[in-house]
Amino acid sequence: MILQTGMRTDIPAFYSKWFINRIKEGYVLVRNPYNPSAVTKYRIHPDVVDLIAFCTKNPAPMLEHMDVLKPFGQYWFVTITPYGKEIEPNVPDKKQVIEDFKTLSKAVGIDSIGWRYDPIFITEKYSLDFHLKAFEKMAKELSEYTNTCIISFIDLYKKVLKNFPQARMVSKEERLTIGKTFADIGKKYGITIKACAEGDELAQYGVDCSGCLTQAVYEKALHTKLNMPKRKGQRGECACFLGNDIGAYDTCKHLCKYCYANTDKNAVLRNAKLHNPNSSFLLGFQQSGDKIVEARQESWIDNQLTLG
Repeated sequence: MILQTGMRTDIPAFYSKWFINRIKEGYVLVRNPYNPSAVTKYRIHPDVVDLIAFCTKNPAPMLEHMDVLKPFGQYWFVTITPYGKEIEPNVPDKKQVIEDFKTLSKAVGIDSIGWRYDPIFITEKYSLDFHLKAFEKMAKELSEYTNTCIISFIDLYKKVLKNFPQARMVSKEERLTIGKTFADIGKKYGITIKACAEGDELAQYGVDCSGCLTQAVYEKALHTKLNMPKRKGQRGECACFLGNDIGAYDTCKHLCKYCYANTDKNAVLRNAKLHNPNSSFLLGFQQSGDKIVEARQESWIDNQLTLG
């Protein structure tokens, strides 16, 4: 199976000690975000977890624990954008994140790490021209350490509008200009540009619109074939194989203005007080009314087929 860690929060950046404790104890307990008393227990062992998927803006805290992660297949997305502290208050200096990206790439291999440049939004400060120049500069820096870059444009969810009211949709003309230019830059530096949940309007420029966490991505990272069950994407335009996420909403302390996973800063600060790195739960401990169900888990690796 694939264990997800990054759709609800940034575990490497803020909860690495907790996650390493969970691996050492061999399991994790996860509350259903919409029915908190419904708890799923996942075993964390290479016998049943083929790959752990991470999505982070700061991989540094996890780098010292790579020996613990080594028995597992891994796929990492590291988000590096050109935005300042007024947009991403607690994201580390981007130059340092780029250096940590390079260190991580050397540890897991180029097929197991991708760069995310998203979400893209346009303001007077972060203009179209600004993005085109910033992207090429970053692509040049990362060109020897990844062959994939994911892009997407800002979605104006209610949470986003609440925390980032000045945000606006990126126009079609702007999207097409970005898609074409980014694709050309990607070709220059050997990086495939993929669009995340953006339909296929950028395919005409050579942007890969097939999805960013698909079976093919996992198989390339593992260098083997997987017998994965059929599963629909969480959104109609999403072709990715998601689910089995062990995070919790309202826990990411980056506090990015565009974040869809946080309600507001106060919710994050309240929840931060509930975290204990020794707990089986990301937040708090087991409660009397909890109904714990063990997840059905099995390896999906096809031992008869190995990719060259």
